[in-house]
Amino acid sequence: MTYSIGIVGCGAIGRSLLGAGDEGTLGVPVAGVTSRTASTAEAFLATLDEPPPYLDRSELVERSSLLVETAGGHVVPSLAEAAFAAGKDLMVISIGALLEHPEIIEQARSLGCRLYAPSGAIAGLDGIKSACQGRVDRVEMVSRKPIAALEGAPYLVEKEIPISGLTEAKEVFLGAAREACRGFPSNLNVSAAVSLAGVGPDLTTVRIIADPSLERNCHDITVEGDFGLLHVHIENIPSENPKTGRLTALSIIRSVREAVDPVRIGT
Repeated sequence: MTYSIGIVGCGAIGRSLLGAGDEGTLGVPVAGVTSRTASTAEAFLATLDEPPPYLDRSELVERSSLLVETAGGHVVPSLAEAAFAAGKDLMVISIGALLEHPEIIEQARSLGCRLYAPSGAIAGLDGIKSACQGRVDRVEMVSRKPIAALEGAPYLVEKEIPISGLTEAKEVFLGAAREACRGFPSNLNVSAAVSLAGVGPDLTTVRIIADPSLERNCHDITVEGDFGLLHVHIENIPSENPKTGRLTALSIIRSVREAVDPVRIGT
């Protein structure tokens, strides 16, 4: 069977993948797509020159070699179970779900299925992975985001932290990456990626700052250890979804291409 991908979800990232497939720049055939809202997905598919079929999840798993989750962390456990049971590989965009369900990582290893967790809107994971082969003393991530990118986050709602009327920057969270992903599931998959590449979700410190002056999602990662000092700064322009940066979609497209490319550059 020709290696192909199945896309789960038809939001900003799913549409970017479908668009790349339609343009011939994805590097792998798209077997199909499924989504929570079929009518919305089918409306988008109708805009493509050569749209893949809309399928239910079971048929999508059957027809695909690699399932690409772009639908949110809530679908990850059941999708992983279905994909691995069928011997298929899985790419998880909502990486925070892997912190809540570490058994998915162990299932992939025990069954020999590939589990991909792309860099997304972050950079420097290769350096962090290399650094953590030695002693690492500190991994800290500071995320500064526009108000629109943080509005409605469960942590802010639960703690009753208002941000809509802010006129200056305000720190709204300080804690471990695990808690950051729980409290900001649509915003902090980057911290999940950093923690899994490095010292883990409980030893990775995250600060989140709501800044009404920003138009970009900004991330600063600092790692210190016996290797020296690593510092990464990213300013990511939001996509049509203010919670998702453009770099995220580009990272997923590249990750899909590399999944089938025998040549691998970087750690």
